[in-house]
Amino acid sequence: MLVGREREQAEIAALVARAAAGRSGSLILRGEPGIGKSALLEHAARSARDVRPLRGTGIETEAELPFAALHLLLRPALDRIGRLPAPQARALEGAFGLAAAPEDRFLIGLAALSLLTELAEDGPLLCLIDDAQWMDRPSAEALLFAARRLHSEGIALLFAAREAFPAHGLPELRLEGLDRQAAGDLLRERTPGLGPAVRDRILAASGGNPLALIELPRMSDASQHTQEGLPLPRRIQEAYEARIAVLPPGTQTMLLVAALDDAGDLDVVLRAAGTLELDAAALGPAERAGFVSAAGGRLTFGHPLMRTAAARRAAYDERLAAHRALAAALDDEQDADRRAWHLAAAVTGRDEPIAAALEQAAGRARERAGHAAAAAALERAARLTPGLAERARRLALAAEAAADAGDLEHAQVLAEQARRIGDDPLTAARLAGLRGRIAFDRGAVHDAHRILLDGAASIAELDHKGAALLLLDAVRNAWYLSDPAAVAESAARLAALPLTPQDGLDGFVGAARAMADFLAGDLDRALPPFRELIAVAAAIPSGLAALRISICSLAGISGDFDNGLAIAHSVIEECRAGGVIGLLPLGQAVLAIHQMYLGRFRDAVTTATEGRRLAGDIGQTHRIAHFESVMAMVAAVEGREQDCRELAERTIAHVSTHPVATIVGWAEWALGLLDLGQGRFELALERFEAAARGPLRHQIMPFYFAPDQIEAAVRLGLPDRAAQPLARFASWATAAGHPWARAVLHRCRALLAPDDEAEGHWERAARAHAEANRPFERARTDLLHGEWLRRARRKSESRTRLRAALETFERAGANPWAERARAELRAAGETVTRGAPDLAASLSPQELQVVRLAATGITNREIAAQLFLSPKTVSHHLYRAFPKLGVTTRTELAHLDLG
Repeated sequence: MLVGREREQAEIAALVARAAAGRSGSLILRGEPGIGKSALLEHAARSARDVRPLRGTGIETEAELPFAALHLLLRPALDRIGRLPAPQARALEGAFGLAAAPEDRFLIGLAALSLLTELAEDGPLLCLIDDAQWMDRPSAEALLFAARRLHSEGIALLFAAREAFPAHGLPELRLEGLDRQAAGDLLRERTPGLGPAVRDRILAASGGNPLALIELPRMSDASQHTQEGLPLPRRIQEAYEARIAVLPPGTQTMLLVAALDDAGDLDVVLRAAGTLELDAAALGPAERAGFVSAAGGRLTFGHPLMRTAAARRAAYDERLAAHRALAAALDDEQDADRRAWHLAAAVTGRDEPIAAALEQAAGRARERAGHAAAAAALERAARLTPGLAERARRLALAAEAAADAGDLEHAQVLAEQARRIGDDPLTAARLAGLRGRIAFDRGAVHDAHRILLDGAASIAELDHKGAALLLLDAVRNAWYLSDPAAVAESAARLAALPLTPQDGLDGFVGAARAMADFLAGDLDRALPPFRELIAVAAAIPSGLAALRISICSLAGISGDFDNGLAIAHSVIEECRAGGVIGLLPLGQAVLAIHQMYLGRFRDAVTTATEGRRLAGDIGQTHRIAHFESVMAMVAAVEGREQDCRELAERTIAHVSTHPVATIVGWAEWALGLLDLGQGRFELALERFEAAARGPLRHQIMPFYFAPDQIEAAVRLGLPDRAAQPLARFASWATAAGHPWARAVLHRCRALLAPDDEAEGHWERAARAHAEANRPFERARTDLLHGEWLRRARRKSESRTRLRAALETFERAGANPWAERARAELRAAGETVTRGAPDLAASLSPQELQVVRLAATGITNREIAAQLFLSPKTVSHHLYRAFPKLGVTTRTELAHLDLG
């Protein structure tokens, strides 16, 4: 029975009850060593009547072995891997070393969720993960990804962790010390014979920590007195060390070998002990003292601090001997990585063969998406490397692996160390690429640009293609800064390199030069190279999705939204089919932007909602601003003022620390569009004018919001303030040559022209709109044309235009514009009624995604694989959507208009 943990037990019981009822959830138990986290896990396992427990644990010495903790948890379900969708099955088999390596580490998290869901088909699950702070990073990422996507599977995930375990976004329960009453009860139960003075001193010293209440009474008064200044976990550890010190010498050595072993493998420990001339009998005293237990071929410590104490109290030469013995015992090829780590721990100087073995272990870790493990192995290999050049190379590789693992701070440290000791230009250039990437991701975009230029210059004579790739990154950085001079400089250096067709970069060199031309305002030279790349995008082979996303961005700049949409869809389909989760948020960001431009606002929000959640799940928090800027634009169109302001202001705040002009452009445009839709024309005009004068003036947004700026000026009766945005939009629309752009240009000219000239512009706008695929822009033209016709007392003609505009606005959910169209229709003498309810508008973005896929006839399992959900979550969304849509079967979905 647990003393003083009634509240914690109640929360755990509620979590388990939800799982037993078919719902899912997770909880982090967080607290200092000895506070009772493990005891609560044991209580959960014992008390759970209607759920099946699965056990996992993080082991400190396994933290460098990718997916070790995940494998331990999922062992009971490995025979079901074959039931998973093929990409997930391959990913999980690769993670566990059963097949070729996975391509996307986040796919392994989805595969883990799917495998747990398969197991939950037999009944609800309770997954208990102890010492989560010591899980290897890939396992932790996979389980946290799964935890964030739990919904209706009947799975409860319960983690016990110290402070060092990052689990953003998951519910936590922090364990504090027991109150004095409960602490006193526990102390009396475990040590009934204590005198009042000693009892009071232990209660005060323990801080209510249950393990301290159990262990401190075993310390002598003298020992306790000398250690009162130590932190509590250290004092408990010292108590364990004192207890180990009275065990037989052979038992102490056996405990040391067990403490240094990676996996608690009893056979390995005994074989290593045999090398040290010990036999299994040496374990007996340790078991009887409660330090270890042996069962099922595994050896486990009673508490992690016991393991730490057994390793810490040993002398240096004893630890070296134990590591050598363990390395000798790990003689199977599958144990090569563990053997390399033990050899590295046993060596006292530089050693190239061991360093090479660690580098090989790092390569295997990276193949299994174990970037943090690879970084640790390469860093240790570098320390063991005799030659400076080779040491610098390994440090550079370690820095790259650390950056891939998301540890930018440590990657920066390793890169600087490599730069200081290395003099090889190619290694230095590789480091420049990495340092530029780190600086960009940390918001130092100017620094990133200079680092990349310097790196390219250092190898321009040695590696033309390598220098070109650095310069292409420099162009991209300068573009995000909206710095014409920096883009021009980078593009000029790139053009000066003696590249050949075999380098495969001709189109991108041209695009870089075109980007410089665009920022310089030379649109006639800028747009044709963009169009050339867009035309060949479909021929780019699969596997180069990132390249197609870059081209898709150029489609957005050149106004070719239809082709951009097609490219973005192809990228996302490739990511979904191959399970490339890490690249998917970037593809979704580009897709959402194109959907927004095309007026497919509901689709844009659906894409952005999934993308924002996925980006948060996998740690790509810098992508969230992209999605929220799109969502802010749609909120402006729909007239949701508070949502628009909150989303836009968060985006602007993000850009203040990460200066990417393109992102803030949509946020500023959203706020101006909100004011325009609400009739605050002066505020809208001032915002557009300020944005067009600022850093955004070189980007595409001022061209695209110029028609809104013109409308605001006209409605204020200030046509002179529309002249500059009209010239700006006209220059772009003429160079772009798209029908929709011509239509909007004629609309703008009609607003500014005398009545006898306006008629021709309205007619040409209508003809151009008929060739284009932008219904929202066409409806805005119809609204403005209808207003003009009504003022000209041509009410019958105006009603035709206004009815068409109203229908489109209602379908788009563009409430402010729809209300304006209704008001104009009433003024034109028509009785206006609201249209039929929009069924799709009643669904959440994820429900709409699921329903649309279900309408195509595919199964829940296939939908789940596409959306990176579990089949039960898909079923839950359909269960909620059917009543909203007024249907009872899947076949009825195909007959609905779902936008």
